[in-house]
Amino acid sequence: MNTERFLERLAAAAASRPDERAPARLKARIYSSLIQRLSETGTLLSLTATKASGSALCVFEETVASLPVGERIKSMNPCSVCHARVLAERLDTAPIFWPHCPYSEFHHPKT
Repeated sequence: MNTERFLERLAAAAASRPDERAPARLKARIYSSLIQRLSETGTLLSLTATKASGSALCVFEETVASLPVGERIKSMNPCSVCHARVLAERLDTAPIFWPHCPYSEFHHPKT
């Protein structure tokens, strides 16, 4: 089966169950894996550049971005050491509520 046909079947199956959503823990783990893979293939966009492009940063990222360190440090993934990631990957409803944290948004979507 070719990739296009597989994706069409997958989309059709998903459309037949519109109310069913992936668990927040699964979303958090997938997000963590994707960011980890991106960082393995090259340097991530620095927090300074991310903020300058108009994207919002979480509280922890804002702190790292304001530190007097080089862009190399600001290009590392601060989420990899954040307790929000650990909670989000392990709890069904993680008690994290700060704005602009992707892990918080997985557990408390704005609908």
